[in-house]
Amino acid sequence: MKSSISKQRTGSRPPFLAGDLALDFLNTHMRAGENVIDLLQTDEDVLAWIERAGLPMPKVTLKRAPLSLLRDARVLRENIGLLVEKRKAGHLGDPSVLNRFLSHAQSHPHLLWKKPQFLTLKRVWEEDSPESILAPVAEAAAVLLTTADFRLVKRCEGERCVFWFFDKTKSRHRRWCSARICGNRHKVAAYRKRQRDQVSSKD
Repeated sequence: MKSSISKQRTGSRPPFLAGDLALDFLNTHMRAGENVIDLLQTDEDVLAWIERAGLPMPKVTLKRAPLSLLRDARVLRENIGLLVEKRKAGHLGDPSVLNRFLSHAQSHPHLLWKKPQFLTLKRVWEEDSPESILAPVAEAAAVLLTTADFRLVKRCEGERCVFWFFDKTKSRHRRWCSARICGNRHKVAAYRKRQRDQVSSKD
């Protein structure tokens, strides 16, 4: 049976362990028992994620459209998830929703020159709507879908984990979203199974 997506608040912050911005955005779902918990519950949750991701923060709040950013973020996330799964399976996907967000991706380069020998080029994004605020995420997803080697785009092998990641290890044998979390759980489960098997063999 497919687990339901709970809207319960957990106090947990979405992890950044995927090695790719678009996949980190997908990982704003997490497993909690039999349910999948949505870590994006309010506009403020979305803004907090945007800030932690290092993306441009809106200069104004969205009080004129309560929950509009949350709604659009969930729509974008669901579509990215579907496209990633289609791409991973080698099937054709529908990019129309992603393209709608990309159509709001208005940006321009901005030169910063703070010291004589220190120049940087920063991309400045328009931020006049929820779609444009989320446009950098949509662009990251489009880049992932078009340029990534999808043999290295993987879902964690943890039995109950729903996280995706981009395997950038030298061996290309990464199996877990986190060796400390799911990898360690697997080791503990394997150890306990060996212990049970040894006890059973002695009976």
